[in-house]
Formats: sequence, C-alpha cells, structure tokens
Amino acid sequence: MNDYNAKAINDTYKNAHIALQSIADILPAVVYTGLKKELKEQYESYDKFMGEISSFMLENNITPKDINPFKKVMLYSSIKMKTFANNSKNTIAQMMMKGTLMGIIELQQMLNESKNLAEDVKGYIEKLLKLEEDFLVKLKRYL
Repeated sequence: MNDYNAKAINDTYKNAHIALQSIADILPAVVYTGLKKELKEQYESYDKFMGEISSFMLENNITPKDINPFKKVMLYSSIKMKTFANNSKNTIAQMMMKGTLMGIIELQQMLNESKNLAEDVKGYIEKLLKLEEDFLVKLKRYL
C-alpha cells in the first residue's frame, strides 16, 4: 500500500480512536441514563470499527499511529473541566456533538481532497463517516 493510502487509513484510525477515548473520558460524568446508554452504544460501535480497521492495517503492514500524548492529556483535561462545571445532559451532548462534527469534517475533507484512494481505504473512511453522521443525529435529542 502506498504512503498516501497508509496515511489516510491511519488518519481514519486516529479519528475513531479519539472518539473512543473521548467517550471513555466522559462516561463517568454522565448521570442521565438515556445519554449514558447512547454513549455506551457509540463506544461499542467505535470499538468494533477499531477492531476492523486494526485488522486491515495489520494485513497491510501498516503500523497504527497513536494519538499524540499531549493531545490525549488536553482532551482529557478539557472534558474533566467542562463536566466538573456542568454535567447536564445538554452540556455533554453539546461536547460530544462538537467532537463528532470535527470528526465528520475531517473525514469528509479526506474524501473530497483525495482522488487516488484505494477502494478499501475509501470504504473505511465512508463507513466511519456514516457512523459519525448517525451519532450526530442521535445526540441531538439530548440537547
């Protein structure tokens, strides 16, 4: 697999990994049962996707690049500060929607700007994009 496709699949992997990490960081602060259930379902979907994309990367000798440790700490700190001040379902839904929207934008830009993506790589990007678009719709009911 060429470097271009390897970078695209790694960026897709990181997108899902950040989402997974964000949900794990925010779940302890969620008290509203419906939202907690929704986030657990999203976590499971991201986890399943991570398993699929990790297998693909392994088969294609692509080493997954982890999230930058500084970015992880910043993400965690931001979530903890915001939920400490206000852990209402509205606040948590807004935070999750903003993160999901950032992921959607990144994925859509990858699709729009790339003309030479391998079909399987493009398929993973499209699959994650669809997941995140569905999650965004589901989170709206908690505003």
